[in-house]
Amino acid sequence: MTDDDATPPGNGEVPELKGVDLARRALEDARAAAKASGKSVGQGRSSPTGGVRALRGRRRRGWSGAGPDDRDPQAFGALANSIASKRGWSAKVSEGAVLGRWPSVVGEDISAHADPTGLKDGVLSISAESTAWATQLRLMQSQILAKIAAAVGHGVVTSLRITGPTTQSWRKGERHVRGRGPRDTYG
Repeated sequence: MTDDDATPPGNGEVPELKGVDLARRALEDARAAAKASGKSVGQGRSSPTGGVRALRGRRRRGWSGAGPDDRDPQAFGALANSIASKRGWSAKVSEGAVLGRWPSVVGEDISAHADPTGLKDGVLSISAESTAWATQLRLMQSQILAKIAAAVGHGVVTSLRITGPTTQSWRKGERHVRGRGPRDTYG
């Protein structure tokens, strides 16, 4: 032992604490301060008054336990919805849900014969595969709007613009004659 490692005990100086001894001293000081302020001092957390029944009624903060908790794994869709609502993206997400989940929103039968082509200012454009389906969709317009409102929320789609298939053009070539076109040659 050298003179630098320890100071002689007779001169009244406190030796410099290191490592574990320093941590023990800090813990003792903290316990003394807590006891002086009237708090219960012991190992770990203070026990609740009222026994075991009070412990059951109080929510523990150290671990999750068997019941649902904020720290439990959350569904991805719920997390995405909460982020979208916090950032003000809810309207755009709802609009995207109409176009992206079209078969589940309106049903397999309608989605097999009609496709959404766009959504702007609450007006959903739908293209039907035939004129008969376009007419049928126009008759079912209120039911389709109700299904969309139930799936993605009210106010996302306010009206529908339903179009049939595009017809074949009779205009061929650079030069053409005004008038009825090829039909005037039939009689």
